[in-house]
Amino acid sequence: MNLLVVGGGGREHAIIKKLKENPTVETIYALPGNGGIAQDAVCVPSIGAKDIDQIVDFAKSHAVGFAVVAPDDPLALGCVDRLHEAGIPCFGPEAKAARIEASKVFAKNLMRKYGIPTARYEVFNDPAKALAYLQNASFPIVVKADGLALGKGVLIPENFREAESAVKSIMEDRAFGDSGSEIVIEEFLTGPEVSVLAFTDGTAIVPMVSSMDHKRAGDGDTGPNTGGMGTVAPNPCYTPEAAAACMESIFLPTLAAMRAEGCPFKGCLYFGLMLTPDGPKVIEYNCRFGDPETQVVLPLLKTDLLTVMQAVENETLGDLPVEWHDGSAACVILASGGYPGSYEKGREISIPKDLPANVTVYHAGDKRTEDGTLVTSGGRVLGVTAVGGGLEAALKDAYATAERICFEGRYLRHDIGKRALRALEG
Repeated sequence: MNLLVVGGGGREHAIIKKLKENPTVETIYALPGNGGIAQDAVCVPSIGAKDIDQIVDFAKSHAVGFAVVAPDDPLALGCVDRLHEAGIPCFGPEAKAARIEASKVFAKNLMRKYGIPTARYEVFNDPAKALAYLQNASFPIVVKADGLALGKGVLIPENFREAESAVKSIMEDRAFGDSGSEIVIEEFLTGPEVSVLAFTDGTAIVPMVSSMDHKRAGDGDTGPNTGGMGTVAPNPCYTPEAAAACMESIFLPTLAAMRAEGCPFKGCLYFGLMLTPDGPKVIEYNCRFGDPETQVVLPLLKTDLLTVMQAVENETLGDLPVEWHDGSAACVILASGGYPGSYEKGREISIPKDLPANVTVYHAGDKRTEDGTLVTSGGRVLGVTAVGGGLEAALKDAYATAERICFEGRYLRHDIGKRALRALEG
């Protein structure tokens, strides 16, 4: 069978490596892919992830038997809808369901309507009214652009001056384009954060191993928000009791709400959770695999990924036992210096050939030059993932390998997993 994976980052590389384990897979096409993905798939860099017409034409002309649409933008643009119209089985939500991520306003109103626990909030499309509301607000507070913003559309002002700047940046300066035409202002929640990705066919749901993301650019959770500087799995804060509470009060009610709204969700539904003193609450939904959560979750999946994805598409997930490996996984992101701000590209990358058997390097922001040299082309360049019997061992191996990978301006956090280790000790 020929497969097609839409996207070109570390998440897509992790998905492709896992799909390759199925013996029925012949060729995997990655649109557009990247320099490292080219080792595992046929990359088509001329077709971008948002080139929906070209993606559908390519799938039809290359006998694609199953497609995976991984990033948020093509999902929101209806890529799955179009592939389905062309008769191609596909993993991912259709556009109406993808609104759960593509519109923060839709998601928050959904939770309010159906009693799904989340932070108190208000919605604004007028900057003056937003600022008037903030005059009497408690700080810190959370300001979110309504639409997609590459994981960077959430600001956490500590005082009114910072809040004023956040509103101006999002709504007036349009730092995130049209995504900032509306904003959500919500209360600041406290407690451990947990990411839970889940396979769902609209009715049945299979949560994956929990994970802990590290969003801030700097050690000690300082600096600006990024797309994620590293992850560990499982998240020790996510106890069996918390998992049961989330299933009852969040996971199943969310699926029921989406069905009631006439847009059942099929694919990977990502729950960004906060374990507050008042119980688990939803910080955000994503309509797809998280990045870099995927790079620690999928290595722990024992059941064949393509089989799971086909069960989601065929709405038979409830009949499939999905199993996971014991142990832990840790991912350390190697980024270009300056990320998430401006950074230089085209820096040659050196990766040792003798990687340990338990370590995988997922390629995110790189490309091949005409002479075959691997160079940087993005902010987050590589994700170094190690699997181990325990978290401490996984982190040790991930960092040891990361230190052997070189490119000019390489930047990484040195404290990935420290919060998780403290939680294990406590």
